Amino acid sequence: MNHTSQARGGTMFGILLALSLSHMLNDTLQSIISAIYPILKEELVLSFAQIGLITLVYQTSASVFQPVVGFYLDKRPNPWFLPIGMGFTLTGLMILSFAHTLHLVFLSVFLVGIGSSILHPEASRLTSLASGGKRGLAQSVFQVGGNMGGALGPLLAALIIAPYGQQNIAFFSVLAVAAMIAMIPICRWYKGKLSEARQEGTIAEKPQTSPFPRNLVVLSLFILLILIFSKYVYMASLTSYYTFFLMHKFDVSVKASQLFLFAFLFAAALGTLAGGPIGDRIGRKYVIWVSILGVAPFSLMMPYANLFWTCILSILIGLILSSAFSAILVYAQELLPMKLGLISGLFFGLAFGIAGVASAILGNVADEYGIEYVYKICAYMPLLGLVTYFLPDIKKKN
Repeated sequence: MNHTSQARGGTMFGILLALSLSHMLNDTLQSIISAIYPILKEELVLSFAQIGLITLVYQTSASVFQPVVGFYLDKRPNPWFLPIGMGFTLTGLMILSFAHTLHLVFLSVFLVGIGSSILHPEASRLTSLASGGKRGLAQSVFQVGGNMGGALGPLLAALIIAPYGQQNIAFFSVLAVAAMIAMIPICRWYKGKLSEARQEGTIAEKPQTSPFPRNLVVLSLFILLILIFSKYVYMASLTSYYTFFLMHKFDVSVKASQLFLFAFLFAAALGTLAGGPIGDRIGRKYVIWVSILGVAPFSLMMPYANLFWTCILSILIGLILSSAFSAILVYAQELLPMKLGLISGLFFGLAFGIAGVASAILGNVADEYGIEYVYKICAYMPLLGLVTYFLPDIKKKN
């Protein structure tokens, strides 16, 4: 399935919406993990360092396998991998709902991470195939589902898990089954596409080399990795420790802190929609500029703000920062269009892996120096967005 045939076929909005819905349900279930950290910390008497280790185990399983899955499916496409991945997530959540030892928590989050490592590279690859040439728009539609799911997880945790206990995680198995049902039309569509491609011989027509010079590709990927590092170290401080920061500094309840986290993540979901279409129109480099470096003034102010302004600043950060990943991923896919699965898996995997390592390190920093210190040092991470200056503008080169 080459890119010309994709453009001729037009944008498959029905498939994109199904992929976005699957992404939303998957990331709702994934985000349950960080949302219940305060509950696990209290029930299992955990330190911040142990909370960081839980995140590290989860993010490692959700990162290391992503490029492997992407590489494998580039070589051997399989239309039924998406529901298989959701089966791992379902199993992990059921174990987590009854996990009363740290080792069982590690096992449960490892399985949930495996589910994520299967869904993200494959669904992102299919998003590109269904884009009809509008890859930024398609990736934004896909990403907004994930960000909405990431926002819903803490909200549902606040309403269902926090008041009634850890065992209520089991009720979220309904969402896993719903995700599998949503994936059925995607699997059938992709199976048909693979059949058509084999009959027409278009699988062999995929480009085998990048349309860009090797030096440009290497330089661009290196800069993109720095930007991913900047974004996800800062995001790790928010997604893993924002609730603890609010509870410590402003003495809010667990439920209230999860609602504030929902506000931040919901803002991030809304902001995602803008990045892709704008990148299609004016170029991804400019979206990356604004989305990462533009966050710096707000991140630098937030550690010193009161509760009201902390909430406002976090919402602004979510709105602006959220469009970065879609722009970075599509930029990388355009550099290496013959390896969509590998690139998607690599960048999703790096995002998860960096977040996991950062969470573990920041947990130790929080134990040693206090949770507020974490936010003071992480506030400088968006300044790494300055390296976007060296990113080549590839908008006009196809």
